[in-house]
Amino acid sequence: MSSETQVGESPLLSQFRYGLRSEQIRGALRDVAEGWERRELWMTLGLQDVRQRYRRSKLGPFWITISMAVMVLALGLLYGQIFRQDIHEYLPFLAAGFVIWGLLASMINEGCLAFIQSDGMIRQLNAPVSIYAFRVLWSNLIAFAHNIWVFFAVALWFGVDFNWNLLWVPLALFVILLNGLWISLLFGLLSARFRDVPLIVGSIVQVLFFITPVIWRPEMLPGRALLLDLNPFYHLVEIMRAPLLGQPAQLTHWLSVLSILLVGWAVTFFFYSAYRWRIAYWV
Repeated sequence: MSSETQVGESPLLSQFRYGLRSEQIRGALRDVAEGWERRELWMTLGLQDVRQRYRRSKLGPFWITISMAVMVLALGLLYGQIFRQDIHEYLPFLAAGFVIWGLLASMINEGCLAFIQSDGMIRQLNAPVSIYAFRVLWSNLIAFAHNIWVFFAVALWFGVDFNWNLLWVPLALFVILLNGLWISLLFGLLSARFRDVPLIVGSIVQVLFFITPVIWRPEMLPGRALLLDLNPFYHLVEIMRAPLLGQPAQLTHWLSVLSILLVGWAVTFFFYSAYRWRIAYWV
């Protein structure tokens, strides 16, 4: 650090003042790249997380699918009546939104705990720290793979028009997972340092669920443009939900999600490059 650093100045302010050294940035990039190369490890850990959650259960991970199916059916019948919606259109809309929201919310909430819950392994295992963020993504992807069948069952029952727009779904899922990775790295790091962060984030995610069109349609909200445009979750949900329902996702949704992706990774690399090495001490 430069000799001009003020006495008592925090490391974070010093990073802003003098910037990151190139070796710090290369170290962070190398950590993420090596974390991806160790995918056999984090895939095993992620699968074990899912199995452990349903240990000794007769149905095992299939409880994920059953729980989602019951939730979609119950909410669909209830809110379909409350909102006076055609159940043939509303239930597929709800099923798609609920499955996607489940992926997003779980990645964020569990991403905050990515390093905290792996404290023992971080201290003892000589491995890139990023494997614990990949672990969160993989376990949530497994849950999503169980839940998506609920949507397809509902869609086939109500005759959703599957067409070429469905080909956008893998790309949308990939972009959502890329966002989930930077969220796990950034908020996992912040949560390791400040233990109130998971509680704050969890509360915010709960509130955002009600102001994001998951159980209600965007056209139900008068003067909705500003509120929806400023809601990143709306864009993240819509780039996948629209193709699942046989509709093209609007360009504005893709541009918003890609902007979130770029800004999110830029901020993440700043903090991750500067403080990655401290995670072992914080947990």
